[in-house]
Amino acid sequence: MITDSSLGVVGLGVGINYGQIANNLPSPSRVAFLLRSLNVSRIKLYDADPNVLTAFSNAGVSFIVSIGNENLQNMRDPLKAQNWITQHLSPHLPQTKITSIVVGNEVFSSNDTQLMSFLLPAMQTVHSTLVNLGLDKQVAVTTAHSLTILSNSYPPSSGTFRQDFAQYLQPLLNFHAQIKSPFLINAYPYFAYKDNPNEVPLEYVLFQPNQGMTDPNTNLHYDNMLYAQLDAVYSAIRAMGHNDIEVRISETGWPSMGDSNEAGATPENAGLYNGNLLRRIEQRQGTPARPSVPVDIYVFALFNENLKPGPASERNYGLYYPDGNPVYDIGLQGYLPELALVTDSASVMNVSFSKVHFHTV
Repeated sequence: MITDSSLGVVGLGVGINYGQIANNLPSPSRVAFLLRSLNVSRIKLYDADPNVLTAFSNAGVSFIVSIGNENLQNMRDPLKAQNWITQHLSPHLPQTKITSIVVGNEVFSSNDTQLMSFLLPAMQTVHSTLVNLGLDKQVAVTTAHSLTILSNSYPPSSGTFRQDFAQYLQPLLNFHAQIKSPFLINAYPYFAYKDNPNEVPLEYVLFQPNQGMTDPNTNLHYDNMLYAQLDAVYSAIRAMGHNDIEVRISETGWPSMGDSNEAGATPENAGLYNGNLLRRIEQRQGTPARPSVPVDIYVFALFNENLKPGPASERNYGLYYPDGNPVYDIGLQGYLPELALVTDSASVMNVSFSKVHFHTV
């Protein structure tokens, strides 16, 4: 049975990243059932997978879809941008709610200055295309950044962007302000802990009781690193002349397993990080610098993804194993139906949870 308490944990607005770099994931129609059982209503994709968008048709779920870095050069061409939107977006509207297109991911982490120069023109062309199609009021255009765009993040009030990125970021911020779209960051306190486990208090990064830190410039007290990182980004944006842009966290999470040199990557720590994070989201908390603005967060990720390259941690960020079992217990009572029980997206969306019990495959 699904309990009221388990349903409420996520229902207040956490988003989830649904990555698919794996060869053992359940079908999108089964995933639609799982996420409905969790009451998750916001999903971020790393592409615009038609199978996923179709499986969630009329499901009351809102999507962020993405255009990969490999497509940025093409997206500067109005005809190619229009082709992308008419092929990947239009067939799913309005039955699947798509609220945002993320154009490129962590472009400034690539050290590819040509790619960096493509980013803003690609975003502008995609936005202009949405305007021409009458979709710009419902679909925002943005991009996602890693925290490596910051040259300084401590204390939060002294946050600044790297000077070598300023030529790209200043016009990018002007564009965000102009079209009123959010600035997305992928923020991982785990990385800070992994790199300096002897200096970074584990309790501070896991939202556990701790002494925290006080920003000497503002006298604001921080009891966790994620909110400090978020306010540092706000400070960096303000340093470039903008107080009119909302920052949202497009990815954050904690791996449940890692290589021998990846300190802190355990199921216990992952459970504490994500469990405590969900409680903060449920309380609609803001950061110390912006206490009245609830932090907008997409957790990374729904499943462990067995084909992701890189260290072991990269393949172990999931809340769930591909078979639908939770990687650790944070009170989420989700259900992945057996294959035979899911015939189409309509049946997924119309099952009465109070009457049917499912078992994972």
